Formats: sequence, structure tokens, C-alpha cells
Amino acid sequence: MSYEQISLEHKNLLKDRLKSVSVPISEFSFPNLYLFRNSHNYEVFEFENEFFVRGVSYDGYTYVMPTKDISTCCIDTLRKLQTQCDFFFPIHESWIEHFKQYNIEYSFSDGDTDYIYTSDKMQNYPGRKLHKKRNLLKQFNENYNAVAFEMNKDNLKDAKAILEEWLEMSGMTKEETDYYACCEALNKYNDLCVCGGIYYVDEKPIGFVLGEELTENTYVLHFAKGLTSYKGIYQYLYNNFANILPKRYEFINFEQDLGKMALRMAKTSYIPDRLEKKYRMILK
Repeated sequence: MSYEQISLEHKNLLKDRLKSVSVPISEFSFPNLYLFRNSHNYEVFEFENEFFVRGVSYDGYTYVMPTKDISTCCIDTLRKLQTQCDFFFPIHESWIEHFKQYNIEYSFSDGDTDYIYTSDKMQNYPGRKLHKKRNLLKQFNENYNAVAFEMNKDNLKDAKAILEEWLEMSGMTKEETDYYACCEALNKYNDLCVCGGIYYVDEKPIGFVLGEELTENTYVLHFAKGLTSYKGIYQYLYNNFANILPKRYEFINFEQDLGKMALRMAKTSYIPDRLEKKYRMILK
């Protein structure tokens, strides 16, 4: 088999294939694979007239990822492929149900699990458990008159300025964050076909969100960066973006927490409507 490091040249090959999978798992997105190609050593290869992606998990295991519904793949093909990896990943729960007729082992990691919220929840922050989010949103709106614009080539430089200031305020290094992936997403905004919004207060850029359609009813939010000196900025970003999203997107995927406690606490605080597990599967 011939392995090729994933590049922009693979966009036409993979973009529609991944979208046709139609499961709300964030890895089934070409921008996601491309932007985090160095973190996972993503490689594209062809085997028995099908295309797959090989990667390395955060805990050091090699896996093979399908670029279509894996339950439609020939079981003998998958058994042969397993010699090239430690497991198949990410495997949707419905696919696990299909493969239970075979002798399989499967597991999942909390750090890999995607956080999914209804758009309605982000539009309103309803209920007692989200009253702090409502209060922060109210404070932001009372203190600031924010203006939203669609991200485009004319304001990308402002988004980059936000990213730099966000990094400085975080107190972390570039390597400890998703800085490099986010910076590349902005630099290759048009090539990757992502979209988003950027926000200003008194003409100062203070935050942006960046994502894309994942399935017909799910939008995935790849990046959200805000200046925390503006109290309530993230509650405002999520709320405003959810309200301007087309109505067909019933759900918003905020991706995984990578096992980082600060991310886990932040994402859990919005009370996810679904935790989308990504299984590791071995054919025994």
C-alpha cells in the first residue's frame, strides 16, 4: 500500500466522501483532518478500491479511519486492513451494533467524545442549570454594543489579531493550544471552505467563531476565540452564532475535550444534549 500525507490535494477526493458518511462525528470533515494532520500523522491510502485514512491517536496507537459508512465495507477487507493498525476509529455507535454479529472488541475514551448541543439551547440558555450563562450574556449585552460580521478576506487580519491576543491572555504556549491549527484555518480560509463570524465592540475585534456543516442538521464549531477581558464574551459568541445559523442546523458539535480538564469543565457547563462517543473497534 502507498501512503500519502494528507494535503489540500486530497480535498476533492475526501470532502464529499466524508460528508456522505452522515454521522455527527467531528473527524468526518476534511478541514478537521487537514488542520490536525501533524497532531495525528494523517495519511491517505487506497485499499481494494476504497480510500482510508491512517492516523495516530493522542495516546500513541495507530488506527485506520473509513471515509464512508464502515458497515458497508467487506468484512474480509477490514480483516486484512487490521494488519495495518491497532484498531479502527472513529466508529459510530450504529456501526458497532452492525459489527456485533462478528467477534469484536470495542471501547471508547472520554477524551475523544464530542459534545453536542441543540441550537435551541445555545439560542436561549434555558433552565435553572444555565442561569449563569444567561446572566453573563445579559451582562455582556448591557455593557457592550457588539456588532457581528461574516468572516471574509477583508477581516481575516482582525481574526488573526484576536488569536494572538487570545494566546497572550491564555498564559499558555502555542504548543499547548490549538493555535497552529486555528492560524492555518484563517490563512487557508477559502481553500478549506470553512465559514464563520467575527465580532467587534467599538470597532475593536473581540472574538470569532469558525466551523462548517458536518451533516444536514449538524454544524461543527472548529474554533471559538474570544477576549476574556470582555466579560461574557463566550456566552455571547455561542448565543449569537446559534441565532444566526440557518434553521436546518438543529445541533452544534463543539468537538472533544482531549482529556483536558479545563476544556471538559467548560464544555460540560453548557449541559450537552448528547455525548457522541467515538469507538475503537478490533475484529478478533
